[in-house]
Amino acid sequence: MASFRASCARLAIAASLAGLNVSAPPAAAQSARTVTVLDGGWRFSAEDVAEASAPDFADATWTQVSVPHTWNRVGYYKHDLGGTNTAATVDKRQGIGWYRLHFATPTGARGKRHWLEFDAASRVAKVWLNGTYLGEHRGGFSRFRFDATAAMKASGENVLVVRVDNAQPKVGGSTADVLPLSGDFFVHGGLYRPVRLVTTAPLHIDLADAGGPGVRATTVKADKDQAHVDLVVRVQNDTAKASKASVRVRLIDRDGAEAASATVPATLAPGKVGEVAARLTVAGPHLWHGTADPYLYDLVTQVVQADGTVSDEVRQAYGLRSMAFDPDRGFLLNGQPYRLRGVGYHQDRDGKGWAISREDVAEDIATLREMGANTIRLTHYQHGQDVHDLADRAGMVVWDEIPLVSVWTLGGSKVPDPALVANAKSQLTELVRQNQNHAASAIWSIANEVDFGNSIPSFMFGGADGREVDPMPLLNELQKTAKALDPSRPTALATCCEARAFGNDIEIPTTAAAADLGGANRYFGWYFGKPGDLGPHLDGLRAKRPQQPLAVTEYGAGGALTMHTDNVLGGPADSRGAAQPEEYESHIHETALAQLDARPWLYATWLWNSFDFATTVRTEGDAQDINTKGLIAYDHKTRKDAFWFYKANWNAEPMVHITSKRYVDRAYPVTDVKVYSNTASTELLLNGRSLGVKSDCPQKACVWSGVRLDEGSNALVARGVHAGGTVEDSARWMLAPETARRFVIDAGTLLAAKSEGRVLGSDNWFEGGQAASLDKPADFGKPAVPTAIAGTTDRAALATYRSGTFSYRVPVADGATR
Repeated sequence: MASFRASCARLAIAASLAGLNVSAPPAAAQSARTVTVLDGGWRFSAEDVAEASAPDFADATWTQVSVPHTWNRVGYYKHDLGGTNTAATVDKRQGIGWYRLHFATPTGARGKRHWLEFDAASRVAKVWLNGTYLGEHRGGFSRFRFDATAAMKASGENVLVVRVDNAQPKVGGSTADVLPLSGDFFVHGGLYRPVRLVTTAPLHIDLADAGGPGVRATTVKADKDQAHVDLVVRVQNDTAKASKASVRVRLIDRDGAEAASATVPATLAPGKVGEVAARLTVAGPHLWHGTADPYLYDLVTQVVQADGTVSDEVRQAYGLRSMAFDPDRGFLLNGQPYRLRGVGYHQDRDGKGWAISREDVAEDIATLREMGANTIRLTHYQHGQDVHDLADRAGMVVWDEIPLVSVWTLGGSKVPDPALVANAKSQLTELVRQNQNHAASAIWSIANEVDFGNSIPSFMFGGADGREVDPMPLLNELQKTAKALDPSRPTALATCCEARAFGNDIEIPTTAAAADLGGANRYFGWYFGKPGDLGPHLDGLRAKRPQQPLAVTEYGAGGALTMHTDNVLGGPADSRGAAQPEEYESHIHETALAQLDARPWLYATWLWNSFDFATTVRTEGDAQDINTKGLIAYDHKTRKDAFWFYKANWNAEPMVHITSKRYVDRAYPVTDVKVYSNTASTELLLNGRSLGVKSDCPQKACVWSGVRLDEGSNALVARGVHAGGTVEDSARWMLAPETARRFVIDAGTLLAAKSEGRVLGSDNWFEGGQAASLDKPADFGKPAVPTAIAGTTDRAALATYRSGTFSYRVPVADGATR
């Protein structure tokens, strides 16, 4: 980024703990940095008014907002579960937004340096202070800073103005060279992460290090006996003279004791950045060991002037650990196999969009830990410091990713624009520099699903853009960039299409070899194939590249809160339309997990997705503009059945959960009852009657088959017994008189149609045959095209049927004789 350029004079100075005086620390910071959060008092306008950058522009009529802020609200359910967004509250406008803030110069600012720090602005931001243009940042996900010293008033009121633009990229447009160009997620606009004023002494740790802390720490060794941490500290001398100073780095344990320190003297040239190298050696370190023991030290870096004054200080949590990836043993943490089981994660939530708080992120981390996840794939862009900080503290290993998603050219071009390549490298640089000191950060991902080839779905980006374009030159450039920035971590990318069955006219590029690690996004049983195809497919990928560690980076299915099926095999799910019952989502996850657990050589599995999220390319399930593959709804609170399936398998805390609770009004008088339970034994009761006890259930899923419901209310209680006592869960289902006495089967369907005057159940109790439909499937990403059927008001029920040779065994009760 041109605005962050600085001349660097490298000082090849290294020191270790041995032989140095590590007694008392230097004098307390007298001129160290201060940070002022600029959250309140902002004014916002969605009108593009060029003169709004002027300090005396009249903004009193603009909307009062606080930052974080976005004007966008996208995605809603067609019911009152899981979120508060409605069609009336949605705002999908993409384009310009202006922000203005009046703030006072801090006391004692004379002689100091002032930086404006933005944790993110989407997706292009231009910044003015007191009418002085400070610069532009292109990229909607990373922290950036501008030196505001010359524009800051010595005292009194300042006027900060920011113009943001989140326009959808198009040829010749304002964001045509800013990733992402496409993606199955909505790019919200605004100042959606915090803004701060950072004030420092003239001699300070570099604030122009691609948004990073100016301190680069790498644990080069970590075992029970010893740890080594290599550091590079960038120090900016903004005085007019050379400065003799020292850089002091210390590692402080939780008890406040100094575990290691090093002090390196340096002579810093005026107006330049010097890089000071140091090494910390820690005897008997307390290692960061994932969720079991996420131990963190404080890494304290100080610039100490010749008179002993601390002119600047940066303090970060820091974990000592080693990580490795092996094609046969999987992921190794501190030398031992450590199976990574986790989720993909988008940063938006109902009612807030991307303008979420640290408390929101903490709630999400707690929810994922409750489920038993120990890793997060941060998709499909750089996430903020809050989630990284909290992942460090929770022990959750992180996959970081840049927003190179599916498309990287516009207008049918066969090669990416040089400006876009530069933007991709800039976003990768910011990702690494801002997150390389986090213990949780393990992987730098350089792309997601750039191997569609000419099979790319038209709904992703409106036609031919990105088709038949070779991704390898760009991927090779990004791989080279990542390894230069941080050779201590592996790179990765996620593929969608290699080795999948396509038509003869489909050409799929092989991209996995461009990165160190492989990652497969595979939706068997949802977008293609059968659920049981996943394992053999992974075996095939492994056989093609036996030396490359492999993970599953996405798998799953949509799950609608208000849609239910009586038999997950009754008919096909509709990944492009309405038929997305909650039970089918669970079926896909149950089937997938069994296959994944049987392959311990996978270094990680990340299901898709933790939470429902906003996208404008979907009308499916019971939602509009929401990807419904989350295990938790868009409100980040309402848990679907699949969440409890993983909790039973991944979290040892005793639990039981009755599935299909939301299927209250039952279509049939006989049903199977499934309970997820990790207790030693589980009893099921119906209206107080015991239906039996089960134990050692496969995948923690206990099933009571052929349960005959009572007419009217049915109170179910699942009671699990464990060493410490019992746990219970309950549900209440209703069986109406008309459904208690008859079975009306909607043949060939997973989701029963609505019918006038009767209740239909989905296809059930069949043997043989295949589900079929008169309706014609459409292009990927769109629902089926309905076929008109004359002479009926039950068109949807009649459109599906069972074909071939089949029979039904319906569990009717014995009748009375006369």
